[in-house]
Amino acid sequence: MTEIPPDDVASVQRCEQAYNRLRDELAKVIVGQHDVIEQVLIAIFARGHALLEGVPGLAKTLLVSSLAEAMDLSFKRIQFTPDLMPSDVTGADVIQENPETGAREYRFLRGPLFANLILADEINRTPPKTQASMLEAMQERQISAGGTVHRLPNPFFVLATQNPLEQEGTYPLPEAQLDRFLLHIRLDYPSGEEEWEVARRVTSGQQGTVLPVIGAAEILEFQQLVTRVPVSDQVLGYAWALVRASRPGSEEAPDFVNKWVSWGAGPRGVLTLVSAAKARAVLYGRYHASVGDVQSVAAGALRHRIAPNYAAQAAGVNGEKLIAMLMEHTPADRAYTKPAAKPGSDRLATARG
Repeated sequence: MTEIPPDDVASVQRCEQAYNRLRDELAKVIVGQHDVIEQVLIAIFARGHALLEGVPGLAKTLLVSSLAEAMDLSFKRIQFTPDLMPSDVTGADVIQENPETGAREYRFLRGPLFANLILADEINRTPPKTQASMLEAMQERQISAGGTVHRLPNPFFVLATQNPLEQEGTYPLPEAQLDRFLLHIRLDYPSGEEEWEVARRVTSGQQGTVLPVIGAAEILEFQQLVTRVPVSDQVLGYAWALVRASRPGSEEAPDFVNKWVSWGAGPRGVLTLVSAAKARAVLYGRYHASVGDVQSVAAGALRHRIAPNYAAQAAGVNGEKLIAMLMEHTPADRAYTKPAAKPGSDRLATARG
């Protein structure tokens, strides 16, 4: 077992305490949604972005804005509409006159992306060219305009929302952009008790005020901590096996995958499972990621990376069912080892080098 440095032990304890404080603050305005809050914080501490999907009225926007307040981060909301242009999101170079010299010069006017936490509201209701304007920001944490690179604030997160209703006239996110989201989080209706409490709070004006409990410096510290969390070959192998089994036509694919899946998860699937499992372990005050952590984040990590085909849809098999079948097919107690290199692979690597 890897020895944990004393400083990291203290950092893990602080992270667990911060997670509990964040949940307490968010509970002032958000009733229930404990799993959703956990997954959003996993994405943030794993330095990723998240896509939240649910019907209107499930407090998606309120959750994101409240999270920004609890984390004391700069926050911008972008309402995506069919007429939104890329420059409305990223910013643009404009000609301005220098009041001292009278000379005209280009100046970059920053768009709403220049904030720590971005709410991309109804992201599927804007055309692909505007959706694509988010790609560089999400992947590189920067904006390129007029041959100049503009760095975004650090930390930087995009929490996008979409609802599954009224799909006419919308622009579904392409698979390449979906893959940029670390987690795809589904929000469900509240329980009867939770809905009762929502109605009581809102109609009586008893909603609380969210106070900041951590800041940007602590978030950056926790992100670095997550990268240092050790992962055993057993955990890494389980995540690897899940992703390999999701690809139709591969040696590891079971029969139901070959029958019902158009395409499976790419390499980002393994990276997401491991990173999110490490973040979850830290949130709960543990120093090592476990197979149980991988299983807990598997649905959010894979539901947007596995595409059921028409045969699956006709049989009533959706992505959630396929992920459950994959986990049932992949034994958690198997001793996974690194695959041996295929003959000739070393010579090929040398030739390419």
